[in-house]
Amino acid sequence: MNRLTTMLAGACAAMLCAVMAAVLPVPHAAAAGLTQVTGFGDNPGNLQMYAYVPDTAQTSPAIVMALHPCGGSGPGFYSSSEFASLADRYGFVVIFPSASNKKFNCFDNWSDASKVRGGRTDPVSLMSMITYAEQHYGGDPDRVFVTGSSSGGMMTNAMAALYPEVVKAGAAFMGVPFACFPDEGAYQPGGNASPCVGKTAQQWGDLVRQANPGYHGPWPRMQLWHGTADNVVSYAELAEEIKQWTNVHGLSTTPTSTDTPRSGWTRQRFAGSSGTAPVEAITVSGAGHSLPMSGMAQYAVEFFGLASGGPTTPPPSDSTCQVGYTANTWNNGFTAQISITSTTTVNGWTLTWAWPGNQHVTSAWNADVTQTGAQATARNAPYNATIAAGAATSFGLQATYSGTNTAPTEFSLNGTECTTSP
Repeated sequence: MNRLTTMLAGACAAMLCAVMAAVLPVPHAAAAGLTQVTGFGDNPGNLQMYAYVPDTAQTSPAIVMALHPCGGSGPGFYSSSEFASLADRYGFVVIFPSASNKKFNCFDNWSDASKVRGGRTDPVSLMSMITYAEQHYGGDPDRVFVTGSSSGGMMTNAMAALYPEVVKAGAAFMGVPFACFPDEGAYQPGGNASPCVGKTAQQWGDLVRQANPGYHGPWPRMQLWHGTADNVVSYAELAEEIKQWTNVHGLSTTPTSTDTPRSGWTRQRFAGSSGTAPVEAITVSGAGHSLPMSGMAQYAVEFFGLASGGPTTPPPSDSTCQVGYTANTWNNGFTAQISITSTTTVNGWTLTWAWPGNQHVTSAWNADVTQTGAQATARNAPYNATIAAGAATSFGLQATYSGTNTAPTEFSLNGTECTTSP
């Protein structure tokens, strides 16, 4: 038995894999169910495909591939995660693959073939599932996203690296950088294993670029999650993932903004000159090898551009739009989260407002925000241009101020005045 197998056996013996694979029922609003798909195409990894197509699926739905941890399965991750219930709400399709029982139901992130585009192992099988979903469910090839936990988080990084023209964004929970494992025995038996530290950002980025030497972007946006008390996949791996994906996007490893979206969560964003942040990392204080926890799938779906910040209250009947504004203020700076809800379908949006004080926007995410004097203008990103009737989208910004940081009270969406909510 090699060292990786020994480590995983020990982890499962300690019920860590069992924790991740536990089937905790999650209610689904629609009558749709999980369906196994056979004959989905080239399958060198001998994987199984399960699909969840909600009754509320859009005409050309986004595709979210959700990958289970070691010891798990597609049906188990369907039941224990919140991605299916979010699909009911937002109308996207979810693929829940099952690994082939090699190495305790881990997806293959260690073989030489797993690090090569077109290699005869799991990533090729996963690509076949995506193609099947595009062809048979009318899936939108411009809205393909991958997420996963532990082994699935590692494969999320791999799919983004190997097929960047297909995967538009990824959300990796408790993962490691692409091409982390030099061989199957990279992990030592025992807890808090950390086999993938020490490379520079350039070295990690080169591994992604070398997987597609003729590809020069755009690269997938990446959201990275890790708990500080993880004793199976070390928290130190988060810093290595940050190095890899910031380098691929040509960004510094120094975050351009930091906030706390929920108690115990610290989110770092890494933005470019446009102000948008293609990479963000979320540290979960005190969390072990147990992600995603409740509410985290929602944040992943938001990052993909498929959802708003949560349940919203429709605007009053005399207005077609409502804007929510929440600021987190410190000293002479602040971040603000802004949500837009519309009663009618909006295809391409511009939101304008005037600052009541001397606030000045320095960066933004999920929108392009510019400012002239006190007047601020936010324009949609390519991936969140459409707001369906009764739905919402959200974006955020970071800004400076002096004196009093008073919130704006008047917003206009495409020239129409909106009501506001706290």
